Amino acid sequence: MSLIITLLTLALAVVSFLLIVVVLMQKAKSDGGVAAMGGGMAESAFGAETGNVLVTATKNLAIIFFVLTFVLYSAHIYRFKHQTAVESKLPTVVAPAVVPAASPAGLPAAQPVTLPPSAPAKP
Repeated sequence: MSLIITLLTLALAVVSFLLIVVVLMQKAKSDGGVAAMGGGMAESAFGAETGNVLVTATKNLAIIFFVLTFVLYSAHIYRFKHQTAVESKLPTVVAPAVVPAASPAGLPAAQPVTLPPSAPAKP
């Protein structure tokens, strides 16, 4: 499942980049003649019907973008719902054993202190 999610995420990144490029290649509505990527570049690539090709490509890429986004969302929800209890548990950390330090200069070694059990609380 993880491999599929990785591949779909990569495909979403490529589609996002292509969508940005196609939108920037389109001419502005004011038709000033200069687009963000240069209007002449798009016209030389697609011919006289540049507007129709770019609008169609934008629509198709937007549909692919939204479908991929929804599929990735569903895949992440599926993976979250179907993970086992072992995968969702936090790892246990074992504390290292405490080694008593050597007593400095002839002092007696420290002894552990034991506290008497506390008296039960009175209501």
